[in-house]
Amino acid sequence: MASLSGPILPPLSGTATHLVVLLHGYGSDGNDLIGLAPHLQQSLPTVAFVAPNAPSRVAGPGGYQWFPLTRMDPQELQRGVEAAAPALNQFLDEELARLNLPPDRLALAGFSQGTMMSLHAGLRRAVPPAAIIGFSGLLASLPPPGPKPPILLTHGDADTVIPAQAMLVSAMQLGAAGAPVQWHLAQGIGHGIDPVAMSLASEFLSLAFQGRLKQEGEIHMPVSQSSQRIG
Repeated sequence: MASLSGPILPPLSGTATHLVVLLHGYGSDGNDLIGLAPHLQQSLPTVAFVAPNAPSRVAGPGGYQWFPLTRMDPQELQRGVEAAAPALNQFLDEELARLNLPPDRLALAGFSQGTMMSLHAGLRRAVPPAAIIGFSGLLASLPPPGPKPPILLTHGDADTVIPAQAMLVSAMQLGAAGAPVQWHLAQGIGHGIDPVAMSLASEFLSLAFQGRLKQEGEIHMPVSQSSQRIG
């Protein structure tokens, strides 16, 4: 199994106390997602960030893909995340070892197809990560039994690639499985990330790394909306 690699952003201050792994969407690459890190790092100065490139190239001039994506078919999505998970888990273990961090000092944050991977892999780690954040994505496979990390989902209500309804369904499925879920729906935003979502993600990670987010319980839904966009 080939190892993944991608751009790294070291902590602003001292030795890394935590690691955030940013997972890009279909046809993109790690250089795209690492651009989110400076927005998050201002309130997380001791956190390291890394954004691996997915394991295979998209045909033509495109970037990388976690798995081939021809249509939004639930069975195809589930097969895809299951096939790509071993390489991602190997990468997560390697990065934690590189930074000499325990597995509970990890957080996953993904965009679109990267959200599918973050949720699938993060909910199946032997030691749950501190947090999972999903931008503009969905839950591709129902979570297994066991402890669940805090999860934040964000989506634009004008998304024509993955409709916002997919986030709401995912939140309900995660909540029914016992995961503490928060979500943010942004007015007028398409398949992208708005500034409010970035602000919520920064606060969410900060609280999670401080151990201040409960590990299980009912769904909590922040109704924050914005008409702006980053990226």
